[in-house]
Amino acid sequence: MRLKPFALLFSTLLLPGIGLAASEKAIYGLNEYVMLFNLGLQVPAKLDTGAKTASLSARDIERFKRDGESWVRFYLAIDDTHAHPIERPLARISRIKRRAGDYDPEEEKTYTARPVIQLDICMGEALRSIEVNLTDRSAFQYPLLIGSEALKRFSALVDPSLKYAAGKPGCTPDANVGATPNE
Repeated sequence: MRLKPFALLFSTLLLPGIGLAASEKAIYGLNEYVMLFNLGLQVPAKLDTGAKTASLSARDIERFKRDGESWVRFYLAIDDTHAHPIERPLARISRIKRRAGDYDPEEEKTYTARPVIQLDICMGEALRSIEVNLTDRSAFQYPLLIGSEALKRFSALVDPSLKYAAGKPGCTPDANVGATPNE
């Protein structure tokens, strides 16, 4: 019975700290409008705390060398209006775990290798540089999936009962790309 007063005292000391940390976070909905800042294009995105990385819908993805550096050329797989290729430096290759229905036992690979690029995105009033892997998401409703690593950069709290809580992206052309809270 002596634990109850101690637990009550501990929780009253801890709660203000939790409230303070939560107040520094931005609240986003399950879906948000995002500006692909480098490309001048606004797209709807799904925020997925269960996914680690962000994925952008791309097609005809091709890796190549430029001045000895690895680059990637691709077309956005969002709609038919994106007929011009986009070229970006290759940040790295990501290994994405395949889902059970996506696994081919004859291939013996439980992952898919995807090229990753850095992309500046604006969500609400926040502009951040995130890593985005490229894959064809045209079968999905949202051309951009934002995973937990990118959500950390936005100091995001995701409320799945909300949609488009941040409104239209409001970053200005002269905005500085923000850093993660711990940098």
